[in-house]
Amino acid sequence: MKIIIINGPNLNLLGKREPEIYGSETFEEYFEALQTKFPQIELHYFQSNIEGELITKMQDVGFSFNGIIINAGAYTHTSIGIGDAVKAITTPVVEVHISNTFSRESFRHQSYISGNAKGVILGFGLKSYELALLSFL
Repeated sequence: MKIIIINGPNLNLLGKREPEIYGSETFEEYFEALQTKFPQIELHYFQSNIEGELITKMQDVGFSFNGIIINAGAYTHTSIGIGDAVKAITTPVVEVHISNTFSRESFRHQSYISGNAKGVILGFGLKSYELALLSFL
């Protein structure tokens, strides 16, 4: 089983950025722990701060991987293009957010991804990614 985690803008700053919201662990550290916990999954990771790169990566893997977990960061709330990419591919997508976006600013309550995703997991910190992985097993 091949699954990719795709992270959007500013998620490369996990471990440094607003630790009261996002915690103090880097995503690379967490990703290594996920690989150890799920050895039966061929787990890949991609991060970009650039919207088009996220879309291109989804198109590249969206017909051959078994699952995509995406945390599009702020693009969740602004990118019709990412939402359209999720709709265009055949690989199931789970939308993930580290924080509970509904307990934050009102603009974070809108998602252009959710309507085309297999599911949405939010508010469980980095554990949200693990919950998303479990949904593919």
